[in-house]
Amino acid sequence: MTRHRGSRGTAIVLAGGLGTRMHPLSADRPKHLLEVAGEPVVVHQLRWLAAHGVVDVVLATSHLGEQFGPVLGDGSRWGIRLTYSHEPTPAGTAGGLRLAAAALTSLPEYLVVVNGDLLTSHDLTQQRLMASPESRPDAVLHLRTVPDARAFGSVVADGHGLVTRFVEKSPNPPSTEVNAGTYVLRRNVLARIGDGVVSLERDVLPSLVDSGRVVAYRENALWDDVGTPQALVKASVALVRASGRDVHVDRSAVVDPTAVITDGSAVGPGTVVRAGARIQGSVIMSGAVIGPGADVTHSAVAPGARVAAGTVLRGFVS
Repeated sequence: MTRHRGSRGTAIVLAGGLGTRMHPLSADRPKHLLEVAGEPVVVHQLRWLAAHGVVDVVLATSHLGEQFGPVLGDGSRWGIRLTYSHEPTPAGTAGGLRLAAAALTSLPEYLVVVNGDLLTSHDLTQQRLMASPESRPDAVLHLRTVPDARAFGSVVADGHGLVTRFVEKSPNPPSTEVNAGTYVLRRNVLARIGDGVVSLERDVLPSLVDSGRVVAYRENALWDDVGTPQALVKASVALVRASGRDVHVDRSAVVDPTAVITDGSAVGPGTVVRAGARIQGSVIMSGAVIGPGADVTHSAVAPGARVAAGTVLRGFVS
């Protein structure tokens, strides 16, 4: 990815939560470490942040948080300085943000905040530039248009980008523009986060909108909310194809010459694919073994899982 010019930035990635929508894949691994197109979700995020000039990143963790450090280290592989924050008890998205900010030696005027279960290729540099010293908004929200906004926070913004309403998931969303989960927040916003369990989406952002100092950055780039196994498979296939390849097979994978892998599938590190196996539009995560003659289609196979010989999986999560 090309590195964009821009000021050095600071970001907090919100990688807490229990990942219940991702079960059973997240039963013993944080959902942010599950693989998409051959790499953990959070690695895609760190590389994207680095490409847009972000040099300091705090990863806000909770569920199985001890697993992040051994995988990600200090972030130097991606040209960033990575530190970790851990919620001993669930504090909500804003509560986790509040705790993570305390891990920074100093707070910049603006910092980037990213939901940990999304993948995006939007132009973060341009989003950051909207937080100018002249306009001094409290927040710049990345918005995108979706056909059905019921599963997302819906946002109403005028033609100049001023956000006038923010409605978290609703059966009757007021618009098809949604909160895409990347924010540029002014540091004074952190002072508004109270103690206890606080939601960024339900508590903090609506109150900021009422102040009239929230603006929209609109871009319909490649983007996925990777919150469920089905979404993870869809995002992985999209990323593989966006790279110009039909499949991704890690160099450390052992694939029998008679196996057939197609349709944007990703075969992760240390995997084994036996003779005659067929893998179509699926994600095979690290250390998994696909038995002889198995047929895996539009499915996610968890790290270390074993798919027995001749097994047929269709839209399955193991």
